Amino acid sequence: MDREQIKASLYERYIAPTEKNKKDYIGIEIEMPVVNLSGKATDFAVTKAVTEGFCRVRGFEPVGIDSEGSCYSYTDPVTGDNLSFDCSYNNMEFSFGKERSLKAIWERFSDYITELNDKLMSNGHILTGMGINPGHKVNRKEFLPVPRYQMLEGYLKRAQDWRFPMYFHPYPDFATYACASQVQLDVKKDKLIETIRAFSMLEPIKSLLFANAWMEEEPDNLCVRDMFWENSTHGINPHNIGMFEHIPENVDELLEYISRTSIFCAEREGHYLHFKPIPIIEYFERESIEAEYFENGEYHSYTFTPEDDDLRLLRTYKFEDLTFRGTIEYRSGCCQPFSDAMSVAAFHIGLSSEVDKVIELMEKDTVIYHHGYTAGELRKLMNGVKLPDFVDQTRLKHLCRKILELAKAGLKKRGFGEEIYLEPLFDRAARLESPALRMLQGIEDGKTMEDYIMEYASVKRENEYKKNKAC
Repeated sequence: MDREQIKASLYERYIAPTEKNKKDYIGIEIEMPVVNLSGKATDFAVTKAVTEGFCRVRGFEPVGIDSEGSCYSYTDPVTGDNLSFDCSYNNMEFSFGKERSLKAIWERFSDYITELNDKLMSNGHILTGMGINPGHKVNRKEFLPVPRYQMLEGYLKRAQDWRFPMYFHPYPDFATYACASQVQLDVKKDKLIETIRAFSMLEPIKSLLFANAWMEEEPDNLCVRDMFWENSTHGINPHNIGMFEHIPENVDELLEYISRTSIFCAEREGHYLHFKPIPIIEYFERESIEAEYFENGEYHSYTFTPEDDDLRLLRTYKFEDLTFRGTIEYRSGCCQPFSDAMSVAAFHIGLSSEVDKVIELMEKDTVIYHHGYTAGELRKLMNGVKLPDFVDQTRLKHLCRKILELAKAGLKKRGFGEEIYLEPLFDRAARLESPALRMLQGIEDGKTMEDYIMEYASVKRENEYKKNKAC
């Protein structure tokens, strides 16, 4: 393909779906750590058995079998909900079928978690609402024995061998213990650029509200998930990860941006291949690509010629990631305490109809902006245990509340009563206290990690809000 053909293909894949009539469905994926309550490594036999029993009783059908014969993915044919293991048997994930309202998703999620944790706890394990598996030090950091995940493992671990003018962190197996809360929302072409701009400017605030990925090895960082992606092989091309440091001004410029994201995997003759990332524009100019694949316990070299269909396997991990479904996937949120599990989605849904007001508010802001930092730099600062010296905390609380009031107004327009799921965020904003900061401060005051594992596994808080409202 020449450059014009590449842009035409990218337009059809990413922009054309945003031109279609939408029904404003919600897509939610929640990744969750499985923790062994004894402090030992997660017992894969327990997680597999409990999941298999749950899915059999609930009518979830097996849809993915690993190379050792274990099922790692099940789907409910009625709701479309999928229960799977994410990258490893240490992490479980729910991907919910299309819904218009958060209430239906919350009811199924809380029901699922209650039953699964009842079964897991009787076997000494639990699912909890954290962005880092608290057992990551002792867990077996084995990727699922599935070609796609083995490809990912090989690609991430090449950080130990490849030489690039960047810093690679020492956690290439992070995918086996990092957990996100991701939301996909339909976006229309005429609001695409404004939506990317608005939510990019909100990323520092999202850090304050949602950071929940702390680990002892990186004690000053409340959201190590950002660093995991940015300083891994995924981050070799910064266009593939994190923030838009420059927001595209229009759709043509967005296509230019996408054309300079990198491909790092392909599929040939049943093999998942990985290779040093190559920007799309350059990829299709190559006559051949040197790659490798995993088979029979080792990696094998493979040389192939680029094909037009390889765009199908383009993988990017932007915080605001345009997908081929005509949606934006919001990827920067950590898995939240289960009682607040819908808060990430509620925040994004509410503000998605208020993007013009968000832009106006954030462009005028002088609490965090206009101090010499980009949105990306501010996100990193807000991930710290201590706020930057230039931030007036009283004014910051006020800014967070104004943003949440916009989200609440957006949710009220929908008429589903979803604004209840924002309640924990108002509480966090008043304290400038993310779940990770709350946990860290509690541990410093004498509570234990085990206390927070149990607390963040509870689904009861939402009912307390209903009770308070009734009073």
